[in-house]
Amino acid sequence: MSENIHPIFDRLVTREEQERLLNQKGKVLWFTGLSGSGKSTIAEALERQLYNNGYFVKVLDGDNIRSGINKNLGFSLEDRKENIRRIAEVAKLFLDSGAIVLCSFVSPTIEIRNLARKIIGTEDFKEVYVDTPLEICESRDVKGLYKKARAGEIKGFTGIDSPFEAPKAPALRLLTENKNVAECVLEATKLI
Repeated sequence: MSENIHPIFDRLVTREEQERLLNQKGKVLWFTGLSGSGKSTIAEALERQLYNNGYFVKVLDGDNIRSGINKNLGFSLEDRKENIRRIAEVAKLFLDSGAIVLCSFVSPTIEIRNLARKIIGTEDFKEVYVDTPLEICESRDVKGLYKKARAGEIKGFTGIDSPFEAPKAPALRLLTENKNVAECVLEATKLI
């Protein structure tokens, strides 16, 4: 840390005070899975459910983040790592305000997700693996990305020519193939 930086974290309203005010316990649910697996759809529906039940919730979504704070990053492994590092730092700021944070990011490697876990803190980081078969993700292809990756127009696309490492022991594994969004949201609310 630079000698010219003097953080004031110790003088600010504490997380515990924020949680008392909000009457909730802050945490981060980290949704990971292939593009098209349903991460964002489930996070959006969970946000609405929790909001309707009186919780203070914030969704951090890959496309939203890449259109702003991380718009200068590409999709190389190093850029993906930096993308997740920044997101984890932002999630931690919301967490320190007592928020329930729903992070929806491919975050393709165990190393990258462990980086987020380390920044956020193991106790507060709940990994949710949105486990959807590649064929289903590809059949959805709502953004047309799989088609472009198969045509060679996109290089390094997770699941096609770049690996996705499934979580070994997620807090929740959502097998979405035979479940609707409401069923997935119901399972995810158990982490709150």
